[in-house]
Amino acid sequence: MIPILDSKRQYATIGEEVEREVVEVLRSGQYILGKHNKALQEELAEFVGVKHAVTLNSGTDALHLALRALDIGAGDEVISVAFTFVATCEAIGIVGAKPVFVDIDPDTFNIDVTKIEAAITPRTKAIIPVHLYGQPANMEVIMEIARKHNLYVIEDACQAIGATYKGKMVGSFGDIGCFSFYPTKNLGAMGDGGLLTTNSDAIKDRVIALRNHGGAVRYYHDEIGVNSRLDEVQAAVLRVKLPHIKDWNEKRRENAYRYNELFASCKDIVTPKELDDTYCVYHQYTVKIPNRDNIHKMLQDKGIGAMLYYPVPLHLQKVHEYLGVGKGSLPVTEKCTEMVISLPMFPELTLEEQQTVASTLIECVESSKVVA
Repeated sequence: MIPILDSKRQYATIGEEVEREVVEVLRSGQYILGKHNKALQEELAEFVGVKHAVTLNSGTDALHLALRALDIGAGDEVISVAFTFVATCEAIGIVGAKPVFVDIDPDTFNIDVTKIEAAITPRTKAIIPVHLYGQPANMEVIMEIARKHNLYVIEDACQAIGATYKGKMVGSFGDIGCFSFYPTKNLGAMGDGGLLTTNSDAIKDRVIALRNHGGAVRYYHDEIGVNSRLDEVQAAVLRVKLPHIKDWNEKRRENAYRYNELFASCKDIVTPKELDDTYCVYHQYTVKIPNRDNIHKMLQDKGIGAMLYYPVPLHLQKVHEYLGVGKGSLPVTEKCTEMVISLPMFPELTLEEQQTVASTLIECVESSKVVA
């Protein structure tokens, strides 16, 4: 079996240091918002290139609290995409706002910037572009549209830590950036974790209060908040991992380029495309193929850990039936969700494994054509 991800291989390289730091936390007796959280916030703010970073217990909470910090709620609309993990629009629903779905670009799977303005109404308050699979969205155009219409921008960078657009880190363009440290992410904790980034002092202060039951001073509560503090053990783990992220992302890119070469001879496999002046960190390596569902089963039977991420777009999910957005309303999104498949992708993936994945996929594609 060649897995989609093998976290054990990463642990083999950093395990001793992780264990040492975790044991130090356990012995310290400081398990909530200790020195590792404080240091991690400073280190991540510097890494992303923003003034403030606030650690949270998940990327979902980062998105939720971002909307809360901007006073977005009932009666407001937020523009985003239906081809993403549910948390993106779940956060919009949690605050009582309405998600407005825009179709995607077929090459990058990110929001189609040419369709954003048509979706803006007097109720629109924000845009949430998703840097899907580690591919930066077209932030230059998105920010121009936001400034023109006086809208907030919340970047969903949960899959894209370390990715850049025109030399600038994602999560530093908008009013707020949101990151996830779920264990499968490029920078993953050993449990749940998240981060919110901003250059605004007011947003930073509001989110710090919101993450701690709505109060900046202990036992004094100014509003309804949540409990969204990053565990100190996870902060220690992430501090061990952070110095490696650039190298790990570069190895992912090398693996992506190698896949591109291995698939070059098969025109039925459409490989990922990067925008000019972007640095994609390939959280997933996702291709488009015909007969996707059949081929996915064939790959599984042959021991290839391919995955179908988001096979049902959000506008067609039961949770969003109330919006009345039916099938056919987002044609590019719907077509892509029927064709995409993600292949094994992690820094420790070997050349031999990639060759096996590539030859097996090509074989399955060709045999599928014969059957069809």
